[in-house]
Amino acid sequence: MIWVYRNVDKDVRPLHDNEDIIIMVQNEPKQPLKQRFSLSRLTPARILLLGYAAIILIGALLLCLPVSSRAREWTPFLSALFTATSATCVTGLIVVPTVTHWSLFGQLILLVLIQIGGMGFLTMGIMITILTRRRIGLRQRYSMQESISAPNLGGIVRLTRFIFRGVLLFEGAGALLLALRFIPIEGMGFFRGLYYAIFHSVSAFCNAGFDLFGSSGPAGSVSGFVGDPLVNIVLMLLIVIGGLGFFVWEDLSRCRLHFARWKLHTKLVVVASLMLIFVPAALMLYFDWNAPGMAQLSLHERVFAALFQSVSARTAGFNSIDLNNMSHASQLTMILLMLIGGSSGSTAGGMKTTTLVVLLLCVRASLTRESELRAFGRRIDMEALRSAVTVFVCYLTLFLGGGFLLVAFDGISMLDALFETASATATVGLSLGVTGSLSVASRIVLIFLMFFGRVGCMTMIYAYAESRTNAGLGRQPLEKIAVG
Repeated sequence: MIWVYRNVDKDVRPLHDNEDIIIMVQNEPKQPLKQRFSLSRLTPARILLLGYAAIILIGALLLCLPVSSRAREWTPFLSALFTATSATCVTGLIVVPTVTHWSLFGQLILLVLIQIGGMGFLTMGIMITILTRRRIGLRQRYSMQESISAPNLGGIVRLTRFIFRGVLLFEGAGALLLALRFIPIEGMGFFRGLYYAIFHSVSAFCNAGFDLFGSSGPAGSVSGFVGDPLVNIVLMLLIVIGGLGFFVWEDLSRCRLHFARWKLHTKLVVVASLMLIFVPAALMLYFDWNAPGMAQLSLHERVFAALFQSVSARTAGFNSIDLNNMSHASQLTMILLMLIGGSSGSTAGGMKTTTLVVLLLCVRASLTRESELRAFGRRIDMEALRSAVTVFVCYLTLFLGGGFLLVAFDGISMLDALFETASATATVGLSLGVTGSLSVASRIVLIFLMFFGRVGCMTMIYAYAESRTNAGLGRQPLEKIAVG
């Protein structure tokens, strides 16, 4: 038997007592406080956590300034913190109207926060390092890998360049197309129309949901363009492309439309995304065909409205119709879409489509009595199932727990509360109109949920818990339990 003792004096030597081996281990001397808390010693997960927290705090302080508001008055810190969190976490929930409260300077601060939150601050940092021709070390590459959930460390710098070029291409193309529609609007003009186009292109691609048309329609957001093909199609494409993820972009650019050559991750993401667009849209059309939200719309407007809400509910947070006039069945459908979210390594939040797919494959394997998860002729690592179950339980716990807290603090209906917490946890930004009237305690709950949703469940776990293996020399005894 081996006995290990720690925290002993350095002059104590190992002892041998018959067949037992007694080992005395001296702990390493404590390091100076400055060295222990050095940034160079932080894990990638903690760098992500502290990085997003610092960006949110800086953004909140800037938004507090009088120059950030149209009235040139100080904005309360909690309102500024909520807005900065919503922008950095690409959520879109607001407690003050974006277009009427914030000045041009404040809106530009929001735009910068949205862009940093959408691409990831580490991606932006590495891109700046590349542009300044500085050397990128192994630690920075590993942090970048953790930031975007890259499958391996190799090619991180090349992937960063690819992401940056893709962001410029898609956001630029979206801005040009939207400008064709916004500039001719009466009272808009060239520069204002171009600015609106850029703002909404960045907001849509980063899946943020912030808009400058808050008072343009009876339902706010982009409801004034409910039947506009150009605006609807461009915004939906930007949302979907941003929500697919950087790895899917790279795979599609390499393999084009050759489905058989796609990686398994790309196949699962694309198939799941298509199903999550068209099936919920069909359900919303069925549930709300004669509901107040769609009854007054023409046929093509109803189709666009259903498709737009199906796309936006999963990641973005825009709305083209009044969500309060939708049926409870459609609102519940949107809650489920919000919780699912986009895909891994994308600008979107939520549990991610791959998490849903892995859980469904696990259910299928249990029903067919199979020992492995399979899809498209490939086996899926069981570690992915453990991560999927962990993420699902974490999101479900925060979603329900946050809903109960909002009901307890403000006495709103459970549907309104769950809609709000699903939107915050999945960083979507849709609301049934209760955000601005919530108490301080409820706003703090939503701030935490938005931060959790952007940083991610696994990052939060890795930031505070070290991975541990079984401490014993052997495995513990196996005993079966009854399940189901």
